[in-house]
Parts: sequence; structure tokens; C-alpha cells
Amino acid sequence: MIAGRYGGIPLVVKNILIINIMMLLADFVMSSTFDVQLTRVLGLYYFESEYFRPYQIITHMFMHGGLAHLFFNMFALWMFGRVLETVWGSKRFLVYYFVTGLGAAVLHTFVNYLEISSMMNAAKAFINTPSPDLFQAFINDHIARPNRQVYDFITSWSYDPDNQSYISQAVTMVENSIRHKINIPTVGASGAVFGVLLAFGMLFPNTKLMLLFPPIPIKAKYFVIAYGCIELYLGLTRPGSNIAHFAHLGGMIFGFILIKYWQKNARDFY
Repeated sequence: MIAGRYGGIPLVVKNILIINIMMLLADFVMSSTFDVQLTRVLGLYYFESEYFRPYQIITHMFMHGGLAHLFFNMFALWMFGRVLETVWGSKRFLVYYFVTGLGAAVLHTFVNYLEISSMMNAAKAFINTPSPDLFQAFINDHIARPNRQVYDFITSWSYDPDNQSYISQAVTMVENSIRHKINIPTVGASGAVFGVLLAFGMLFPNTKLMLLFPPIPIKAKYFVIAYGCIELYLGLTRPGSNIAHFAHLGGMIFGFILIKYWQKNARDFY
């Protein structure tokens, strides 16, 4: 797919690969030896979380949730990033990588803000007038894949809606759900990698990529558009999943804006 002159690994891509691999190894060592999870120290928390630290805005981009997470991100970076760095040069590629990574964090945080604000408003309405129906509405709207015990609890409560024990348990579950949402760390280079994918599609729109499933060729521009649409659909329909779909979209959106800005302000894009 990529011509021979793009076969090497340029400086910035190489260093990003090395840092990410080293950080995953460090996470394994710290977890197994000292029972310290670096993903919980360096991952990005919501700004109202007690665990949020400003440095996490950068460090979360170099942490991953496991070997598979790291592999797919770094494989995509190696495949597409080395082409972009060869074409753009190391300085421009580095700027682009961090702008898209930070842009991903911005959009992800904004969507988190909307979701958490909605949860808090629903929680206030429920706590003011607790009932099985309002509790079930909160669960349906804000909790992804609740377990069977939650619905069994709602069924039991519905037979005795004024029971103070049930009300107290429901209030505690609602408060814990909000606390859990606020204290989930986000890790990974996916936002920046999706920005890299977007840039490749814009610079080399007619380059054919070979999909694994199904094994058919597809032009880069169509691949990028399809991927973006899938991420938007999943982000809207699965807001409580463990995948930060809007972070991926944020990387693509900020990448698109930056490329258009460069195109507008330079006679020669490269």
C-alpha cells in the first residue's frame, strides 16, 4: 500500500512508539510490584473529580488499557503516521499529533460534562420525589448494561413504593453512579491516532487500503468517512460504553480544522 520511500520509521513516530510501549511496561511493573496502577495516576479524569490533575491532559495520551489497546493504536500510528511525518516533516507532525490528541480530550470532556450534568439533574428530580418509576428512568437513561439485580430491586420496590429502606438504597445507587462516572479515567492515544487517520485520508484520498474484515480494498477517503460515521453513531447510541467515541471524533475534527488552517495560510501545504 505504501511506497518504499516511506518504509522507515521517522523520528517522532519512533519516539512516540517507544514512549507508549515503555509506559505500558512501566504500568505492568508498578501494578505487579507495588500495586500502583499508573493508568489511574496518569489517566485523564473529569475536571471535577478529586483525582484530576492538570498533567493528565498530556499523560493520558501515553497510557493504555492493555496490550491489545496499545497494539492497535501503535500499529495505526506506524502505518499512517510515518507517511505523514515523511511528507510534513517532524515538527509539523508533532504539532499535529498533540493538537489532535488535546482536541480529543477537549471534546471528550465536553461530552462528559453534558452527560454528568444530565445525570445530576435526573438525580435531583429523583431524590426530591423518589419512586420506582423515576429510578428506572434514571437507570435506563444513564446506566449502560445494568445488571439483573438492579431490575429485580426495582420490581421488589414497586410492590412497596413508600418503603424507606428501598428509597435509601436507590438514592445511594444513584449517588454512586454519578461518583463512578466522574471518577472514570480516560487513557489512550486513540484521539491523536484518529487525527492521523483523518490526515492520511485528506492527503492521500485515493490510496487504496486493504480491509481485514471483509478483505476488500477501499479508498482512504471512504474509509475515513465510514469510520467517522461509525464513531458518531456509537457515541450517540452507546454513551455509557468503555470506549471514548467522542474522543476519536474530537481528534478527527481538530485534525480537519488544523489541516484546513495550514492549507489556507500557506501557498505550499507541505
